Amino acid sequence: MTESEANIANMARDISQLRTMLTQVINYMNEAESEVPEKMRRFMMYYHDVKDILDMHHQLGQEPPMYLKREIERCDDRYRHLLEDLNTDTGAFERVRQDMSKREGNRWEHERLLPKSATKEPAT
Repeated sequence: MTESEANIANMARDISQLRTMLTQVINYMNEAESEVPEKMRRFMMYYHDVKDILDMHHQLGQEPPMYLKREIERCDDRYRHLLEDLNTDTGAFERVRQDMSKREGNRWEHERLLPKSATKEPAT
């Protein structure tokens, strides 16, 4: 085997390993996002950071600036919008709620929030 062929074989092996590892990472991401989509997770982190800044002003005895109050108001409305989207029939939270309602031993009632067609039919 020539040096060029050995280099090509090494590159092919490396690409194969990279593909395997990348597939694994993508599978982990998809599994994590099945519970809480990345968009929501990042938004919640941002919202939390903005609220921390607001709280910092209060702790220092300062009135928070209007631009900060307006941003909290925007985040509050946006959070509600995102929750509404995730709780629609095709939203991630609704799918998780459907899965949870099928399991025994839940502490809270999840079926009450499901559309009537998705809930278990009472035995007659």
